[in-house]
Amino acid sequence: MDTEELRATQAPLKDKYRDDPESALVTLHADARLDGLGISCKVETGRALVEAGLHPATGGDGTLACSGDMLLEALVACAGVTLRAVATSLGLQVRGGSVRAEGDLDFRGTLAVAKDAPVGFRAIRLSFALDTDASQEQLATLKKLTERYCVVFQSLRHPPEFAVELSAAQG
Repeated sequence: MDTEELRATQAPLKDKYRDDPESALVTLHADARLDGLGISCKVETGRALVEAGLHPATGGDGTLACSGDMLLEALVACAGVTLRAVATSLGLQVRGGSVRAEGDLDFRGTLAVAKDAPVGFRAIRLSFALDTDASQEQLATLKKLTERYCVVFQSLRHPPEFAVELSAAQG
């Protein structure tokens, strides 16, 4: 997709959202099943079924996807797609490259070994290595706009309101 195709595809959506802001509000969802007795969860991705389980640092055997890895995978996917869309919109050619996310966890928190150890990522680093002829100024703009428009990045940086509900099926 080139710059003009992207603009042509997005223009009617942008017009619609300007005219009817409520139409831009979409609720995304993810579903999972807790089947059997194992310490795992089957996540429906829309393309495949992924079975998530314990990370080896918490007692898993490493055969199941780790939810922390999945969070980082969602970040690199979103950041990569956002970067591509922004580069296309700006008319910058990105011939290829890579996106990497790294996150530091202290599993003492998850396993309740140390109350002062946080549960969750202490730090996340996102990096891009691009095959492009873009100038340093263009790269700075690309980075700034990718950060600004990447849904997962912004959700991690500025956590949304959160609600949790738990109910037991009767029967």
